[in-house]
Amino acid sequence: MTDTIESPSTSVSAAEATDLGRLAQRHLVMSFTSGSAYTGAPPPVMVRGADSRLWDADGREYIDALAGLFCVNVGYSFGAEIGEAVREQMAELPYYTNWNAAHPPAAKLAAKIAELAPPGLDRVYFTSGGGESNEAAVKLIRQYHQARGEYTRIKFLSRRSAYHGTSYAALSLNGMTNLRKQFEPLMYGSRHISNSKRYRRPAGETEEQFTGLLLSEMESLIVQEGPETVAGVFLEPLQNAGGSLVPPAGYHEGVREICDRYGIVLVADEVICGFGRLGEWFGSTRFNVKPDVITFAKGVSSAHVPLGGMITKSEILDAVNNGPDGMYLHGLTFGGHPAACAAGLANIAVMEREDVLGNVRRNEDYFSAQLDSLRDQQLVGDVRGLGYHYSLELVTDKQRRTWAAETAANDFVYDMLQPALLKAGILCRAAVDHEGAPLIQFSPPLVFDRADIDELVARMRRLLDELAASVR
Repeated sequence: MTDTIESPSTSVSAAEATDLGRLAQRHLVMSFTSGSAYTGAPPPVMVRGADSRLWDADGREYIDALAGLFCVNVGYSFGAEIGEAVREQMAELPYYTNWNAAHPPAAKLAAKIAELAPPGLDRVYFTSGGGESNEAAVKLIRQYHQARGEYTRIKFLSRRSAYHGTSYAALSLNGMTNLRKQFEPLMYGSRHISNSKRYRRPAGETEEQFTGLLLSEMESLIVQEGPETVAGVFLEPLQNAGGSLVPPAGYHEGVREICDRYGIVLVADEVICGFGRLGEWFGSTRFNVKPDVITFAKGVSSAHVPLGGMITKSEILDAVNNGPDGMYLHGLTFGGHPAACAAGLANIAVMEREDVLGNVRRNEDYFSAQLDSLRDQQLVGDVRGLGYHYSLELVTDKQRRTWAAETAANDFVYDMLQPALLKAGILCRAAVDHEGAPLIQFSPPLVFDRADIDELVARMRRLLDELAASVR
């Protein structure tokens, strides 16, 4: 530990580091943070970043293996460049609304995103984040069906254990019952279907059989609910919550066919998959999703400023604008903020210049293989994912693929695993999934190189060895 560490804009002494942690405990309400964090040891205070590393106020270095929160796609070394674009925009026009008006960065960014999006998706609405983007999509879809005289289409399908946000409609779409049950009743008509997790599926089941089962379940629910009542389906191309759930072959094509047959709008939630996470600008391209709407956030600005949005087809927006209301009935004060859009344009420029997507493609197989080498660890049951998004599912009984230790999964994750990861200097997601198994998720900055991968896996191997000796 050093007495003083230098960051690009601040110098933090050891005494001030302690004060900052106490100030956070006293005044800062932290997201999804245990109440004990406000009374125990102060939380880490991050003060500096470079490439794929972070330093806290005590001078400790961490590998950021989660890109902040699946979002700092270009890493931490382009803040000055993206910040300069923001500064220039703030000097020129610090704010104007997109209500009945446009401004240069919003118009240019909308056109750029339409260029990068899958064919046919060419109309862009801006928000400040992923939850807002999914809220915007729900309202657009409801209006779209009303404009076409289909007033009974008010129900939405999404998948079990999927995360789509925490605001009203987004939380209703969530398949994570541990997050939504405390706030029910939520939006009427939310229904949930099985996700694409294959670990623990019956031995001998083929990928084709699994795809058929998932599609049959989805269609059966639509028929049961009444196709004329179903408005939309929300799916992530690769599902994050539940642990990097890769779709089986033919799944997305089958979903598209079902939606076409029953007149249902298909939404690809690309808040995490979008902007390079899977080696393409959008995960929909990789998996041939062919959505009617894409929602995005996080990577569009590499989280340097809050920015998100929704991309849709002209035919959908035109139907709404030509409908009885004469407009899309939605508005956000900060949607399309000039400074945020300037940051988005600068971020995409960095990604193109630095060939960030190419870095993911070149290293994907290596990353996957290095993580796969951890299967020989006593606690590792499954390794899954694609691109720069992977998960380890931990078990104590590999044959039965279950966590069956005396130490409960929740106690293991929160009392043992999370502190061990911090001690090892690894920032990632550790949680208990919907089936009661501990998960470790990696979704690093897209500039992560092979040296970073090697160091992450080496640290994880040491950590898993130590934990295996402690679990009973």
